[in-house]
Amino acid sequence: MISKNSSNAVDSKGEDTIDLSNKRNLQGKASLVLSIVAVSMTLFQLYTAFFGVFTFFGQRGTHILFALTLCFLMCQSRKTDNKKIPFYDWILIGCAIFSYGYMIYYAYPMSSRHALVTPLSPLMMLVGITGIILLIEACRRTMGRAYTLVILGVLAYVAWGNMLPGLLKHRGYSLMWTIDYIFFTADGIFGIPLSVSSTYIFIFICFAHFLKITGAGDYFIDLALSGFGRYRGGPAKSAVFASAMMGTISGSCVANVVATGSMTIPLMKRIGYKPYFAGAVEAVASTGGQLMPPVMGAAAFIMAEVTGIPYSSIALAAIIPALLFYLGVGFQVHFEAVRVGLSCMEKGSIPVFRKIFFRGVYYFLPIIIIFYLLIAGYSPLFAGISAVGSTILVSIISSFINRVNLLSIGKILAVFESTAKGAVEVAVACAGAGIVIGVVSMTGIGMRLCSFIVDISGGHLLIALLLTMCVAIVLGMGLPTVAAYIIQAALLAPVLTKMGVPIMAAHLFCLYYSVLSNITPPVALASYAAASIANADQFKTSIQAVKLGIAAYIVPYMFVYRPALILQGSITEIFFAVITATVCVLCLSAFSIGFLKSKLSTLEKALFGVTIIFQFSANIAWNIISLLLAAIVFVIHLRRTKRDVNLGTRQI
Repeated sequence: MISKNSSNAVDSKGEDTIDLSNKRNLQGKASLVLSIVAVSMTLFQLYTAFFGVFTFFGQRGTHILFALTLCFLMCQSRKTDNKKIPFYDWILIGCAIFSYGYMIYYAYPMSSRHALVTPLSPLMMLVGITGIILLIEACRRTMGRAYTLVILGVLAYVAWGNMLPGLLKHRGYSLMWTIDYIFFTADGIFGIPLSVSSTYIFIFICFAHFLKITGAGDYFIDLALSGFGRYRGGPAKSAVFASAMMGTISGSCVANVVATGSMTIPLMKRIGYKPYFAGAVEAVASTGGQLMPPVMGAAAFIMAEVTGIPYSSIALAAIIPALLFYLGVGFQVHFEAVRVGLSCMEKGSIPVFRKIFFRGVYYFLPIIIIFYLLIAGYSPLFAGISAVGSTILVSIISSFINRVNLLSIGKILAVFESTAKGAVEVAVACAGAGIVIGVVSMTGIGMRLCSFIVDISGGHLLIALLLTMCVAIVLGMGLPTVAAYIIQAALLAPVLTKMGVPIMAAHLFCLYYSVLSNITPPVALASYAAASIANADQFKTSIQAVKLGIAAYIVPYMFVYRPALILQGSITEIFFAVITATVCVLCLSAFSIGFLKSKLSTLEKALFGVTIIFQFSANIAWNIISLLLAAIVFVIHLRRTKRDVNLGTRQI
């Protein structure tokens, strides 16, 4: 139908090749070696998923060894080694086998070793130092300078933090103690983030790549266009729906932008949206995919491990905030379409909904299975394995019905290869985050930072939330969501829990701003990717994306003050919270665009602003007042608009 190449765009530019600037274009034997290593990694992960993981050093060590090997094979250190693997990368691969292979070989003795008590031998010191250096270099190649500087910064803090004044000063740690804690315990590199990467996350990446070859991307875009194309701003509303569907599967903001944006952005521009607005719509909608259950993103799985809360509970709690987020984007897209006077798509270019829906209704099967299994209490690993199996079934059904996307051994091996390549960035990010967590735990800087923010806020929760939000966005700039959330979970979430915020709300608060760093300037990776497709100014696109995503910046405050929005409360409380929050998002969207049925007057914008502020209160009386105030503003606005239309002076 309309989107013939969207899924191919994912394969060529998606999750496994988000940053093409430093990826090698290998050929011949080097390419064959890369393929063999990638397929072997996926086979190892599937084997342990079906038959049980090894000891934590064995499982996580093998996972990161594969990731490092693929990193040094795929990612060039400099621009001159694009088509071949230079000798020094072979040396780095050998060093990785030496260092992490040592941990795999001695996995059982290491598991029972008394860390920080038994001194490290010279060989173990060499193993640890080599492993850390290799990981830092892998972070530089896959994540860029920002993340690498964060890791180098925390290591420098361990080395010289004892010379700092006041709050930042620590007791001082020897090199042996530092290496032991970071590399030879389960609190550093081999900690919880790498554990999640080597189990849940990898399986769901595999699920996403299997789903791509079935043509699901084409189907979701066509379905969105058939459902929304006949309305004002149809392509933009289609982008919101399709990106939500694809984002919850892929878990990658930038990959989602490339996959759906290559189709939706040109359509938005064609009907009259400005390029920067079209790019912003796609960036925001794609970013929200990591907040949309059932799959959400990799960070949500890590959140489950860090908090001890079942993933199913996190997914359920995230439903209402995610819907409010997309509702806000949808409202603004509609108001902008009305403001500019855009029409719907041409009738002949809109797919017939009934035909499209029944053409691929089976694509919903894997998502339904995941949702059911998670809600039923099964582990995310089992849900992921079941999703992969159901996706293979969907691929077979698709092959028979549509006579396209025929499943073959070659395609399966290609999926195995792309899955492993797509997992490299997450694996390296999780392992690198282990260094940060290890330093935070070892030095106690997290607790001191927590006390510092509490003291600055004077015990006022709103001030603490504002400080936490600002720090979270700054920490997230230029970092992938996984790394950004892990750092914030270690440093910032304890601040909120110490002030009485429930642990679920505190970590969701941090997760939201980890995700929103993808659209927040000056470093906004999703906005930049969308701007390049739209041929628009990057900064202008980022600013517009922030305006469109304004609900996502406000919703976390709402569920902190009103836990009913994350399903913590009675049915009556939840229902009332949803109604008032929906009205708040509507007012916020109109306030952001400055338009409802016509241009908002200064008084109307001011009253909408007051309505939004009242929604932060946990006091029901203030919430009811805000609803009444919103109703009054709506009536005033509609009457004024009707009068202006009759007089022929409607403001656009």
